[in-house]
Amino acid sequence: MERLKFITAIKCLQGKPGKTAGLYSGVKSLYDDFQALHISQTDYIHWVGHFLPWHRYFLWLFEQELRESCNYNEAVPYWDWTQDATDEASFLASPIFDPVYGFGGNGPYIEDISGFPQDWRSSVEVPKRTGGGCITDGPFAGHNVSMGPGNHTVYNPQCIRRDFSPWLATQSLNSNIYEFTQNASSFFELTSRTEGVSLEIKDMALHGGGHLSVGGGIGQMSNVYSSPGDPLFWLHHGGLDKLWDEWQRKDWSARKLDIGGPDTQFAYPFNFFGDVPYKNVTLDYVMNFGQMSDSIMIREVMDSKGGKLCYSYA
Repeated sequence: MERLKFITAIKCLQGKPGKTAGLYSGVKSLYDDFQALHISQTDYIHWVGHFLPWHRYFLWLFEQELRESCNYNEAVPYWDWTQDATDEASFLASPIFDPVYGFGGNGPYIEDISGFPQDWRSSVEVPKRTGGGCITDGPFAGHNVSMGPGNHTVYNPQCIRRDFSPWLATQSLNSNIYEFTQNASSFFELTSRTEGVSLEIKDMALHGGGHLSVGGGIGQMSNVYSSPGDPLFWLHHGGLDKLWDEWQRKDWSARKLDIGGPDTQFAYPFNFFGDVPYKNVTLDYVMNFGQMSDSIMIREVMDSKGGKLCYSYA
């Protein structure tokens, strides 16, 4: 079963020594290499025009590591949220959360999370949260995340916490939101609709909705820095990459070259905290991947089926 192969490969990465421990003291495994890279790059890759291109290549690098180090021969799977966001019961019953063939489910409910350090708590208050404790079933129960929460790459072993908000999933991951995002007329509009131009829960978009529906108030998935600590990160971002790829294929001749958005975090249209100087990204904008890869230009990842990427979505 493909899902089990992916889970086995992730656990393989989690058991092999990392490559970047000399740069990030918290790195203990090959899996940690990717979390450390994401933590270190977070302030440069979210609420920017290169959000989708950067994460496309990040997913590809992760898949290559699975193949080269753990003999994985499949693709990184994606999460079709619309199948699980029709109602709250469907979200909770998603096969993704299955304890045997999936990634495990919610953590036990913690009513008062105000005593958790600020780094643990989501930057927005998540309504109708239902968990918060360490996950107790599935293949990653008992697994320690090495780094985080927040912008920290020192060793800080911690359990995977999940704090489901099924209500938020139904509001932010449903088919209407998906279609609204897909109907963007330009890449600038697409990336704006994917990340969202407001931090208000009522305006939550697909990216934030997927993270916060799983991570809630104190789960790793709600932490913009250290969210890859929860392996559900890869499925969520696989869904976002598929969203972009589908949008491109609707008008490939034009959209294979369509890019835009700010080069600086929290600049227009993500100027939640006031105006920030910026330039629009172009196809020649260079994206950094630290010690995990040479830097590349956006133009090198515009075609999932071409160049070094060479993959497609079913």
